[in-house]
Amino acid sequence: MMVGLDANVICYAVDSSYPEHEKVADLFLNLSSENVVAMNPTTLHEAYHTLVFGQKWVPEDAAKRLKLLLLHPYVAFFNQTKKHCNLALTLSVQHSLGGRDALIVANFLANKVPVIYTHDDEFLKLKRITWKNSQITFQDPLTKSI
Repeated sequence: MMVGLDANVICYAVDSSYPEHEKVADLFLNLSSENVVAMNPTTLHEAYHTLVFGQKWVPEDAAKRLKLLLLHPYVAFFNQTKKHCNLALTLSVQHSLGGRDALIVANFLANKVPVIYTHDDEFLKLKRITWKNSQITFQDPLTKSI
């Protein structure tokens, strides 16, 4: 199964100073061909921004760690296109999502990722979003075993 990762989950998994780290510390260690995670430009760069400006990581260290994730064979990376941006604008209006959140969801929906791990209350309140023949569900990995 493939699971999309929100930026907050990426940060919790790579930064042991978060109290949430322990619950997702093995996230990247347990990947396999049957257990793939996905990222996109928005989640990657939100994670970088949070690590550098929020957690005060050295920029080079944050970039190096995130680049290593991109090299992992079981971390899928989905680029963004006009199609994703158009869908994100539609989702923004339909679900009262902010621009970055809408881009995250649109990207994963368009790439048929069925689940997003997130700790974002706005996403978790929605529970799921459906578009055409795709549906995405939001799950908090801190409240379930991953």
